[in-house]
Amino acid sequence: MDKGSVPQDDSPTYAGHHKLMYAVDEQGRYTGVQSSGWDVEAYATLLAVTEIDRLRDDAWHRARDGRTSPLEYHMYRKRMELATLAATTGHWRWRIRRHFHPQRFRKLSDAVLQCYADVMGMTVDELRRLPQRPDV
Repeated sequence: MDKGSVPQDDSPTYAGHHKLMYAVDEQGRYTGVQSSGWDVEAYATLLAVTEIDRLRDDAWHRARDGRTSPLEYHMYRKRMELATLAATTGHWRWRIRRHFHPQRFRKLSDAVLQCYADVMGMTVDELRRLPQRPDV
């Protein structure tokens, strides 16, 4: 992409910031260029955020009804998904899925809960609780 072709669409997802992109300058060398966004990228980002918010809300309702643990809700609230949580905690995905079962979650050791809490930037007590509303 040429320097002059770098998108400058003032994306709302950038919140007024700029993103560094690389483009070819007049001498044919790669150089850094600031971009204020690209409409296509903004659309894809907003779709992804909408989907993770839907997953968060669904997990909150299941946790409220006792069909999943608060862990699943908090995972989505922190904008994570199963692969991300597995990679950051070092736990296997199947093991985390087991921790979504409310009875198993209640029996988790403090060390396992602390690992989840540390990754999500919260306390163990916050991890164990479900907020009154899903968007909190």
